[in-house]
Amino acid sequence: MPPAVQERDIQKLIFLLYRHYVDMAVLRLTSAILFASVLGLSHAQTSSGGNNTVLTTCQSIANAISSASSVFYPGSPNYVADISHWANSSTENAVCSVEPGTADDVGAILRILGSSRTSFGVKGGGHSPNPGFSSTKGVEISMARFSEVTYHESSQTVDIGPGLVWENVYAALEPHNVSVVGGRISGVGVSGFTLGGGLSYKANEHGLALDNVQAYELVFPNGTVATVTSADEDLWFGLRGGFNNFGIVTKFTLKTFPQTKIWGGTIAIPSSSLDAAAGAIASYQANVTDPKATINAQFLYASGEVILDLVVFYDAPTPPPGIFEDFLSIPGANASLVSTRTILELVQFEANAAPAEPNILLNASPVKSFTKPIIESVINETKFWGDRLTPESATIVANIVEVFLPSMFSHGPPSAYPPDRSITIAPINLYLGWTNSSATNTMHDALVQSAAQMKAVTIGDGQDVENAAIYTNYALGDAPLESLYGGNVQRLHEIKVKYDPDNVMGLTGGFKF
Repeated sequence: MPPAVQERDIQKLIFLLYRHYVDMAVLRLTSAILFASVLGLSHAQTSSGGNNTVLTTCQSIANAISSASSVFYPGSPNYVADISHWANSSTENAVCSVEPGTADDVGAILRILGSSRTSFGVKGGGHSPNPGFSSTKGVEISMARFSEVTYHESSQTVDIGPGLVWENVYAALEPHNVSVVGGRISGVGVSGFTLGGGLSYKANEHGLALDNVQAYELVFPNGTVATVTSADEDLWFGLRGGFNNFGIVTKFTLKTFPQTKIWGGTIAIPSSSLDAAAGAIASYQANVTDPKATINAQFLYASGEVILDLVVFYDAPTPPPGIFEDFLSIPGANASLVSTRTILELVQFEANAAPAEPNILLNASPVKSFTKPIIESVINETKFWGDRLTPESATIVANIVEVFLPSMFSHGPPSAYPPDRSITIAPINLYLGWTNSSATNTMHDALVQSAAQMKAVTIGDGQDVENAAIYTNYALGDAPLESLYGGNVQRLHEIKVKYDPDNVMGLTGGFKF
């Protein structure tokens, strides 16, 4: 059997195992055995063409790094964990993976990659759905060993490693009764989330995650290590929303905030009550001013109908009267999953309800204010594409209305993203998950068309979003830079050339300046 066929078959088998094993440790161990025994991958398979050159680079890295770091090859459980991503469609088979354990070793790795011109990926939590953004067929750098969470009570800050996901951070901070502006579902990585923006349950109170960074430990493309703060004007601007264009971040220092238990969860609303729900969401957007409150309205296609899972959040043990009553009184609404709990419990709960598909892509449509016509458009698009794509093997069709206060972007100084801080642009998050890999182009085009339709409705509603920036962490991988960074693109290009004149970071994936 040809190796390519073997690989497809084994990927299907791994996916089936994923759906039946809850324990990720079991999945990783099983995957490692399957890769080693069925695919029969070995060093010898990289002995021709470009892979031989990459293998030489892997060996050079192994010789250069300290004992705190390691290089792994196919057949190793570490290798399988290092290359695996939240979306299977974002996983690529690297020639080797490397787990650096110190910033100096990251520097040594970058110097070797730059001098050999070897393609590489940098994986934090591995949550990017865009293929090739944090994966590679060259050398995969997994930041898994950068897993510190060090709380500094005197400065009310925390040092966080880029190899973590947000539930790790919440769990470590919970004994200190503090928290940070972080992710909202389990499995979201610290690194990409923070470097791209960081929409959070706490964003109305404190801004984006990038607005709460106090310092970055950055390994430059030439291998040197420095701490970047607001005193470093250009880099500070570029790192806040500019992803991995300027080097590899090995530590984030974030503000912390006192944290009590919160009130939140999911209100399930049937298709028969969507009109009432649309009116309630529009009323909430128009009237709520409490920064502790936020909602996400997840419109889901299910068995030919659209239903709504409405996530409500209040940053205190109980909300004041009047904020969420319109939602709780919707006919058929089931609020049994809403309660007083910790942020960690909410994040873990939301993840447990989310099925995983092997192929996933996201997109976004910009909105200034969610009115009823815009929400009705979201419902219509969910139904239209659900009906149309389900025969093409789309198993999840969802559009998520993310409602924030108009002041949300006002919490920070100028940054790469958002390019305009004078008004908040919220996203409609478009989500497709499907099983048939041959349908990828169809799904991509559907996301483009659906976002364009919802944007047209928003413009028709009187909102000037023609040139509004798309939220970076939801954008399709081929989105034009101007659609994310607007007038900041030229400045970002100049910063990139200044700190990476040899374009070492151009050897890895992502939005490149």
